[in-house]
Amino acid sequence: MQVKCPRLLIAGTQSGVGKTSVTIGLVALFKRRGLKVQTFKVGPDFLDPTYLKIASGRTCYNLDAWMMGRNYVEHLFAKATHDADIAIIEGVMGLFDGFSPETSEGSTAQIAEWLQAPVALVVNASGISRSFAAIVKGFVEFERGVKIAGVIANHVGSVNHTGLLASSLASIGLHRFMGGIKKGTLPTLPGRHLGLISANDEKLSADKLNKLANAIEENLSINDVMTKAKSALPLQISSRQKTGITKQKVRLGVAMDKAFSFYYPDSLEALEQNGLQLVPFSPLNDSTLPENLDAIYIGGGYPEIYAEELSSNFGMLNEVKEFAESGLPVYAECGGLMYMSKGIETIDGKRYPLTGFLPAWAKMQKRFQALGYVEASLNESAIWGEAGSSVRGHMFHYSKLDRDLCDHPDWKPKYTVRKKRTGEMFSEGYSRGKTLLSYMHLHFASNPTACKNFVKRCFEVKST
Repeated sequence: MQVKCPRLLIAGTQSGVGKTSVTIGLVALFKRRGLKVQTFKVGPDFLDPTYLKIASGRTCYNLDAWMMGRNYVEHLFAKATHDADIAIIEGVMGLFDGFSPETSEGSTAQIAEWLQAPVALVVNASGISRSFAAIVKGFVEFERGVKIAGVIANHVGSVNHTGLLASSLASIGLHRFMGGIKKGTLPTLPGRHLGLISANDEKLSADKLNKLANAIEENLSINDVMTKAKSALPLQISSRQKTGITKQKVRLGVAMDKAFSFYYPDSLEALEQNGLQLVPFSPLNDSTLPENLDAIYIGGGYPEIYAEELSSNFGMLNEVKEFAESGLPVYAECGGLMYMSKGIETIDGKRYPLTGFLPAWAKMQKRFQALGYVEASLNESAIWGEAGSSVRGHMFHYSKLDRDLCDHPDWKPKYTVRKKRTGEMFSEGYSRGKTLLSYMHLHFASNPTACKNFVKRCFEVKST
C-alpha cells in the first residue's frame, strides 16, 4: 500500500516552546482555506487531541511508538488520511526526547522517521540571535534519518529580530527559515495538571481559533508550509487484513462528559467494529444509566474537578454501584477507578463520597503519583485477556488510594505491572466479580487480542 498524503510534523526543541499553539494555528488556517486536515498527536496524551479535533473538525488520533508499535502506527496513519488533503502531526516534548537519553526510541523523531514526515522545528528564540543557528544546526545534524525541513522561531522580539535569526541560519548554509512569531502574538491556552485541560468550544472558541490562524498567516508563508508537506515521500506500508464488522451488538455504556473524556478514539472504534454498541452516558448530568446495558466502561478524566457535582448525583452513583454488584462487567481506568471508590478526598481534606464499590478513598496529592509507560501482565484471566497475557499502556495521576488492597479478602490484584523506565514491578488491577479497576490507561486498538477478549467477555454475559 502506498500513502501519498502530504504531511508535516510540528516538533519543538523542548516542551513549552509553543508547538501546540503553532500546530492549532496551522490546522485552523488550512481548514479556513477549505482543506481537509487530518491531525495526530505523538505520545499518549489525551488533552492536546481535543484542541486539534476542534481546530480540524475531524477526530485526532494518537501515534505512540511504544504502546502501538510501528505496524499499527503506519496503518492508523494510512486509514485516517485516506481522504485528507494534508496531515499535521504535533510532537511531544523535545524532538529527540524518548525513553532514554541514549536513544530516540519512543520520541517524536522516531514517529517522523517511521512516517517519513518532514519536520518543522519550533524554537524559542527569545534573547538569542546567532545562537539560534547553533541550536538549529545541532538538531539538523543530530540524526540524519530525521528530515528537518524548516524552522519556526517563536517568541521573537521584533521584525528586526526575525531578520537577524534568518541571517544567522543563512550564514551557515541552512536556508530553512519559515518565519518568526512575535512574543505575545499567539493567544494563550489554559493549563492544568499535566499540561492543557481538555478543550471545548468555550476554551477554544471560534474567535481564539481565528486569532491563532491569523498569527500563523501573518508570520509564516502557508504556501511554504504546504510545499514542505508535499515534499514527503510516498509511504510504503504492507497491506493489512480488514476485520469484518460483527452484526450482533452488545450494549457497552461509556461514561462521557466533562469529568470523563480520556479515551483513545481508535480504541473505541475497534471495540465498536468488533460488535459493541457504544452507549454514552454522563455520570455528571444523567440521573440513571441507559437501559439494557450489558457492560460499562468508565475512562479517565478529571473527576476531582467535578467531585462535588458527581457526589451529589445520588441516582447515578447508586445505579453504577448496583450494576457492578449485579455481576455485570465494569471496566474503569484512572478517573474511573476514582469514581468507583468510596470517594475523593481533596488536597484541603474535603471528602466527596462516590459509588463506594471499591473500599478505599482516592486522596489527591500535590505531586504526581505516577507518570510514564507501563506494561501489565495478567496473573489470572480478566476482562481483556487470559492469564499470562500482557498489554501496554501508561499511567499519570495525582491521587492515590488510602489503603493497600492487595491483602483485602474480596479484592485481588489481577496485574503485575512493570514500569518501562525503571523496571520496577508492583501489583495492580483491582478486581471483584466482573469488575476491573486500574490506574492504567490501555490502548486496545493496537492489541487485537486484548480488544477481542474484552468484547468476548461482554458477549459471554449477554448470552447467559
